[in-house]
Amino acid sequence: MPDRLLKVSEAAERLGTGERFVRRLISERRIAFVKVGRHVRLSEAVLDAYVAANTVQPVTRRRTRAHYGRAA
Repeated sequence: MPDRLLKVSEAAERLGTGERFVRRLISERRIAFVKVGRHVRLSEAVLDAYVAANTVQPVTRRRTRAHYGRAA
């Protein structure tokens, strides 16, 4: 079954952003899109890939005491 093509408004809702952000991604060619006549559509798989590519993993740090220099 092929991926569903989403309107810009649907893609923005899915990303939790405004339509302007999605349109900027499209105009800057930072995300793949499909032109259907004069309409722009985004594949669900492309949105999933965009989210995966821009996901930042948390950094795990060991807890250590702060190291301060000795008082003079």
